[in-house]
Amino acid sequence: MARVSQEHLDARRRQILSGAAHCFARNGFHSASMQDVLKEVGLSAGAVYRYFAGKEDLIAAIADEAFGGIRRAFEEAAESTPPPTPDVLLGRVLRGVFEGQMYGLERRACAALVVQVWAETLRNDRLSNTLAEGYAGMRVAWARLVEAYRAAGLMPSGVPADDVARTMIATAQGFIAQEALFGGVEPGVLENGLRALMSMDLQKIS
Repeated sequence: MARVSQEHLDARRRQILSGAAHCFARNGFHSASMQDVLKEVGLSAGAVYRYFAGKEDLIAAIADEAFGGIRRAFEEAAESTPPPTPDVLLGRVLRGVFEGQMYGLERRACAALVVQVWAETLRNDRLSNTLAEGYAGMRVAWARLVEAYRAAGLMPSGVPADDVARTMIATAQGFIAQEALFGGVEPGVLENGLRALMSMDLQKIS
């Protein structure tokens, strides 16, 4: 029997996740069955179950990939000298999520899938743990980025790094929720809004 290459196995796994993501984005986690996923992917049950035990495995894998991609973008930014400012970084990260990392889904479908993952964590302990790990990882990555900002003289040291991390994560989450609910929100809108807020002259207020 010919040995199956790792490249083939990885491509098949990606094919399954992509089909599942499109199916879930269109029908929702609870309305979509494994039969719907099999039809979308175009593979037999045996071929899919070789990689994933069921729908919850698929959902967890999709969530893990999404968080992993965002976390890597933050970590790479922290290694840049000087690091990109928050407006540039968040615009870059969100474009990456919407334009390639999420299995080729259209932007609103991609955002809707992410919001579905958030909602599912309220009833699914396994997915809740995956989300908590991803969120913790992003907080660490953002805190490192804050330290890079300070080392470059771009940010004062008075505010705890984790406070900044939580705020920027919340900004990204809010943008994704707006796109899922209303559509038509370009990453450039977030960049422009953050840039305007960052340029405020607080001395004039005091």
